[in-house]
Amino acid sequence: MVEIEVEGPDGLSPLGRVVARDEIRQLAYRYAAAIDRRAIEELASLFAPDADFGESGTGPAGAAALFGQSLREVGMAVLLVGNHLIDFDDPTHAHGQVWCRGYIDDHRDGFIEQMIQYRDRYVVVDGQWRFTGRRHLLWYGVATAESPLTQPDADWPRRQVGRGSLPYREPSWGAFWDDAGSAR
Repeated sequence: MVEIEVEGPDGLSPLGRVVARDEIRQLAYRYAAAIDRRAIEELASLFAPDADFGESGTGPAGAAALFGQSLREVGMAVLLVGNHLIDFDDPTHAHGQVWCRGYIDDHRDGFIEQMIQYRDRYVVVDGQWRFTGRRHLLWYGVATAESPLTQPDADWPRRQVGRGSLPYREPSWGAFWDDAGSAR
């Protein structure tokens, strides 16, 4: 019979570790969903007060400034979160790696597909896991021969092939582009 530790070297019980890993994974999923929908305030809320965004500032305000600017440089962006490794430093600090597939309407290079790895640092703030650092590393990016966004509308479920309604009908998507004076 295998003995289960009551508390590991990271200060967490096995159950505490499982719950914390799930909460951190949800953090990565919420990041991807907020990017997809251009929900900037939601995206910014995922970061700790000490998260550093360089010239854009720190914390949620710095995140909002950085993402509010950088996401205007691309159209649709879908992030598909894959593998996620998480290691705990102590009960309120962890670090990890997230693999992600990106599908991005880049106005300079066309429609591109990327394989991304994020190297993250996490911290508990007011009882919630938040990013305190997120480093975007690129395995590769490739421009596709054709953009799926230049197709006529699919009008699903009547037609399976074509451009869909997401993210264009998301309220946060429209609000994001309305703030800039043009919709993409």
